[in-house]
Amino acid sequence: MQTKFTIATRGAGLYEFTGQVARWVQGDGLLTLLVRHTSCSLLIQENADPEVQTDLQNFFRRLVPPSTDPSMGYLTHTYEGPDDMPAHIKAALLPVSLQIPVSGGRMALGTWQGIYLFEHRDRPHTRHIAAHFAPDG
Repeated sequence: MQTKFTIATRGAGLYEFTGQVARWVQGDGLLTLLVRHTSCSLLIQENADPEVQTDLQNFFRRLVPPSTDPSMGYLTHTYEGPDDMPAHIKAALLPVSLQIPVSGGRMALGTWQGIYLFEHRDRPHTRHIAAHFAPDG
């Protein structure tokens, strides 16, 4: 089984789409998700306390600041805006695909885990995630 999930972002941040995926999977098997872009990532992360998302965003902004920051003066790919190359770097550091076991139609996520698209660009984008479910047997 294959499908595509579409996430409309409003700029940089984490966008949970666990519910969309949960409604699609069924039976037992292995779910694979792949984001089809080079300036965002996929994460399994805590979905109970929004401060976790805020702290993650702040950490990655400090780790990889915009290309206008003096510490990023070595960048050459700057013509798509000060957030573009830093977004590519973040996507290179974080996963762009996930695999999740599914049992009895339920993903084997922990109690406080959710599936997120981590948008690294500042402006809104429409992101596409390819999903493949391989049933057992």
